[in-house]
Amino acid sequence: MQPGIATVVSLAFGLVVLAAPRTASAQELPIAELDHVFERRGQQLPDSVYKFSWPRSDIKLEVGGAPMPSQLALVSWAGFMPSKGGAVVAMGDLALRELEVDSVVRELKVYGVAVTAIHNHLLGESPRIIYVHFMGSGPAADVAAGIKAALQRTTTPLQPAAAVAAATPAPKWTDDLVHALGYYGKLNGEVLGVSVPRADQIRMGDAEIPAAMGLANSMNFTMARGEVASTGDLVLIASEVNPVIAALQQHHIAVTAVHSHMLDDTPHLFFIHYWALGSPAEVGAGLKAALAQVHVAPPAAH
Repeated sequence: MQPGIATVVSLAFGLVVLAAPRTASAQELPIAELDHVFERRGQQLPDSVYKFSWPRSDIKLEVGGAPMPSQLALVSWAGFMPSKGGAVVAMGDLALRELEVDSVVRELKVYGVAVTAIHNHLLGESPRIIYVHFMGSGPAADVAAGIKAALQRTTTPLQPAAAVAAATPAPKWTDDLVHALGYYGKLNGEVLGVSVPRADQIRMGDAEIPAAMGLANSMNFTMARGEVASTGDLVLIASEVNPVIAALQQHHIAVTAVHSHMLDDTPHLFFIHYWALGSPAEVGAGLKAALAQVHVAPPAAH
């Protein structure tokens, strides 16, 4: 494997979507309506997925007393896909302070947006962060309005954050990390994001759910007090859960949550969240061992 960072699609972890068939074209999605509601442009991803993300830059997150960038684990986002009859299907998760959860859930329900999970991703963080997963379908403007109304119940900055330039050349720790992990990623400011899709097909009813809608194993990395800190979620079927937990623990990586994001997916998926702290080689090797227990796509050639 060549050293260096090659660009791949970088996904914020935690998002899965009850999707329309993957054959739907990007032109069928009413992007202008979505941009109008959110008063900003989203990001076009593969398989007709259109995404908005809202980093919680208003929250100063610490884990173990060390400050962490919002892009590491504190991003709310929503993905949209075209559906039949000009409708859209959307799903995502919102990173919230504890006191925001009830009002956000109530607002989503007012607009007919279903709540599919409420849970933690981290342990020992300050302030305490809870993630609310949701799914909605219907006219684009109506679904987007419900998500926006929920966001407005929080102090989340709704306008795009200023672009953060990645270091050029990339810091050495990123080369060491991807060498140990075996997968490349994308550097966004001080956070390296790595996305590893599953190799199998996930369906909801008769629709296939693409990896771009949150079904990739997503791992984020940053430097914290001289060590690599990493968190993310690994996307597993039931038989993979405990082998992955064992592999993580053998490499001194803490398992912080095990839960589902969807209700009617086939096969039913579980998401393991983790927290790792160590040298690039140690963290990369530990996550590589965990991924070896998962049916994932092989690394892309570089």
